Amino acid sequence: MSLDFRFRTPLDVLTYELAEEKASALGRMGRALEQALAKLREFDAAQPASGAPASGLQARRVLVREAGHALWMFVVQREACGMRDSRAIMRTYNVPGEVQLCMGPMLAASTRTVT
Repeated sequence: MSLDFRFRTPLDVLTYELAEEKASALGRMGRALEQALAKLREFDAAQPASGAPASGLQARRVLVREAGHALWMFVVQREACGMRDSRAIMRTYNVPGEVQLCMGPMLAASTRTVT
């Protein structure tokens, strides 16, 4: 297919570029989720099974929140691309339930409260 045929009007060019950007953002969000989940899994693997210090629990909570935010960003981008079913993400990426429960936007660092 020649370039002239695919892009007959400026609207065709814009539509194509928007689709490219959606796909690119979807890839970035997917990689960010993978990285956040990997950090959480690495942290869990390095910690003892019981008796974790309070600082370790706080660090883990931060990792869970970051993974929840990355999950939220990925789900929103998928929905922007027309993919509405999130169950496949949860299975494919093996997202822990606690990450699913805290899925959502993160507060800015200056307004964040530690719980």
